[in-house]
Amino acid sequence: MSSSTKLIDRSALLRNRARFKIDRARFLHDESLFEVKDRLAAVNKSFADVAVITYHFDLWKPAFPDATFLTDKEALDLEPNSLDLVIHAMVLHWSNDPVGQMIQCQHALRPDGLFLGVMMGGKTLLELRSAFAVSETKILGGLSPRVLPMSDIRDVGSLLQRAGFAMPVVDSVLLSVTYETPLYLMRDLRDMGEANAQTQRCKHFTRRGLIEQMIKVYCENYSTSNGRIYATFEQLWLA
Repeated sequence: MSSSTKLIDRSALLRNRARFKIDRARFLHDESLFEVKDRLAAVNKSFADVAVITYHFDLWKPAFPDATFLTDKEALDLEPNSLDLVIHAMVLHWSNDPVGQMIQCQHALRPDGLFLGVMMGGKTLLELRSAFAVSETKILGGLSPRVLPMSDIRDVGSLLQRAGFAMPVVDSVLLSVTYETPLYLMRDLRDMGEANAQTQRCKHFTRRGLIEQMIKVYCENYSTSNGRIYATFEQLWLA
């Protein structure tokens, strides 16, 4: 796949991730860690050889100190038939080839091994996506890729089947978060390393008038009773 046809600009993604602030932007990873431990506790099986695929080693290593840690580059450094458990942690939504990632994980697992993945789903930031769409249409007469398009639960189930996994299961966990203003949400996304890294993203500063219009639309449509705005994050869990 040529760089011009890839959805994700990997260089931009790595720049964004380098801005991650572990002291204030880790809540989605903390939720994921809690959920991973809970799900593994329900599995009547021990896992001797474990690999964790994530960009945020410092967050996940304390929970899995004996695991092998890998970044989510396109070619994963995994040996065939070498693992009992692969955890793909909060990076699959940024992959240009999610099926390829899954296939490599499937090949690395021994018979009866477990793949456990968590990624952001299609309902994530639906409020921000809508507010930008309304505002851009009004001011610019068209839309630009402001928020990453993410898979829905049916799409991900099909991807697991294409990757060759047996007994695939996908479920969704919705998290509702409130912020003082949409600007605080956007700052949080930057601090999470989850800012826009699409290849076709706008590469110039956004007009002040567009930002002001987006804030107005967001606050008019997605405010709580105490004047804060809310934002949805959807985590898709793959097993």
